[in-house]
Amino acid sequence: MFYGLFLRGASPEDLRRDIAIPAAMVRKWMSHPLYEGQFRENVRRIYRFRKQVLAVFDELVDKERMKERFQ
Repeated sequence: MFYGLFLRGASPEDLRRDIAIPAAMVRKWMSHPLYEGQFRENVRRIYRFRKQVLAVFDELVDKERMKERFQ
């Protein structure tokens, strides 16, 4: 989905901001006294997933930029 937005002209920086979860937000969720157990595990899982999505997105953007340079 994010790569499709990139191909349609969305800025990579804006899309990276949309994909990433700021570290400060993760710390807030993990340290809040009312959030415990399963919620914290879900935060960890979502954070890892978003990092993977960001890595894939960066790889696709890099390949697209290389492709444009060679054309």
